[in-house]
Amino acid sequence: MILCITHSQDFYNIDIFFDYLTSKNIPYFRLNSDRLNHLQKITITEDSFELTDELGNTFHSQEIKGVWHRKAWRITVPEELDNSFEKIFLKEYNALRYNLFTVLENIPWVNPYEREMKVDGNKMYQLRIAQKNDLLIPKTIFSNDEGNITRFFYEHCNGKAIGKLHGVITKSMNGENFLSTTIIGENNLENISDIAYCPMIFQPYIDKEYELRIIYVDGEFFTGKINNSENVDWRVAQGNYFWSAYDLPGNIKANLTSMMKEMGIYIGAIDMIKGKDGNYYFLEVNPQGEWGMLQKELNFPIAQRIADNLIKRINTNE
Repeated sequence: MILCITHSQDFYNIDIFFDYLTSKNIPYFRLNSDRLNHLQKITITEDSFELTDELGNTFHSQEIKGVWHRKAWRITVPEELDNSFEKIFLKEYNALRYNLFTVLENIPWVNPYEREMKVDGNKMYQLRIAQKNDLLIPKTIFSNDEGNITRFFYEHCNGKAIGKLHGVITKSMNGENFLSTTIIGENNLENISDIAYCPMIFQPYIDKEYELRIIYVDGEFFTGKINNSENVDWRVAQGNYFWSAYDLPGNIKANLTSMMKEMGIYIGAIDMIKGKDGNYYFLEVNPQGEWGMLQKELNFPIAQRIADNLIKRINTNE
């Protein structure tokens, strides 16, 4: 049995994944991370657990042979719970969820949980490993220091920078809850004084020909190009933008592969841009990044390849 850790609002990507498993007669269990709360019955021992979900479906950890960590959401708090108990409710259920995951740590995961958390939670680590593997990155600082940010702007940004929050990601293909990257020029640099309350990542603005969303699956690449050169981020751009299939240069594929292997993750959504200077710039990799639009619009078999990778590793005990 394959366990898929996702959330209650997930659709399309996960449906294709489950249909593919069904075609191969491989059983699966869907665990909605946001519903891993009072609605489910959970018992964990030192080396196993049993879980019954809100629909009455029960499984035991010993049945699980592999895990797809598709996408985790915040645990839902019951409406009837007194506000004074919310923090302890979330703390204990998050602890229970983490204990449950670690019971399964010695079987194949896509991606290995601890490695994924390190990559997903550390953009500066990503940039460091990317540069180490011969990928070009923008000059970057992560700071709450107004003076250092101002100096960085004048030394490296040629009059135009971008600022973005470290941990904000989309929840869905339509960009729900997504906060866009901010363009910073001299005219609004003076408003940076509130940075002490919200540290941000700053980089020079790069004039681009187009953006690339690259889905990496253990050495295989599915790359979409979007014709967005005017807006800072395609995820919040409004206009006539469309995806087309793109073949990355061989050296970029090789460098990305070595980066991902050093990070220790099997899949990830990589964002790069092709600059008007002809260079490819690595921006970030999101281990749980969105790819449904590429599967849907470009007929890339991404869900199937993720399943194939996990099945192969289960069968070879990797």
